[in-house]
Amino acid sequence: MKINHKKISIILIIFNFLAAQTFTIARIHYDGGGDWYGDPSSLPNLLSYVKKNTSIMVDQTEARVKLTDPDLYNYPFLYLTGHGNIRFSEDEVGILREYLLKGGFLHADDNYGMDNYFRREIKRVFPEKDLIQLPISHDIFHAFYDFPNGLPKVHEHNGNPPQGFGLFDGERLMVFYTYEADLGDGWENIEVHNDPQFIREEALKMGVNILWFALTQ
Repeated sequence: MKINHKKISIILIIFNFLAAQTFTIARIHYDGGGDWYGDPSSLPNLLSYVKKNTSIMVDQTEARVKLTDPDLYNYPFLYLTGHGNIRFSEDEVGILREYLLKGGFLHADDNYGMDNYFRREIKRVFPEKDLIQLPISHDIFHAFYDFPNGLPKVHEHNGNPPQGFGLFDGERLMVFYTYEADLGDGWENIEVHNDPQFIREEALKMGVNILWFALTQ
């Protein structure tokens, strides 16, 4: 009988998640000079919203990991953000590739200014793949809450429409890249950006969708 190692790896990630009993998001601490720690109140607020509005058991304290940390596989969901440069070492490129191919998920959220750097680094991780813009019919926009127009837009920046891009392993979405949306800003404490409550609510609901989709696809 042929062993499907990929399915076994996915099962192991799910087992680690279930064994931990609670879920949290792991923020990637990367090198290169970019502010990987940006929007510090965003993930705790999102996790609190997830706990209040879904059945997912969460730890409201985010984890912070380097890709070389030995406990990386304890976290099925990675988050990456910032305004500036991102640089993965050669070891980190290989580790992230293996993590994603074994069932892990990465949400990269452009906090205005990291686009060129993220695209460069994710191309190093998957040189044979291209980021594909997801249609608004994709399940990630309808996984828990319905977003008939796709990603919500929190801040204007260049005035471009928000875009969601994906990298796939077969039909499985491994990487979701939110660009020109600034979801993380929408998750921050209200006094940070003074965004209207409706905008913050839309950003938080989209965050729930991303988490829900990643854990159930």
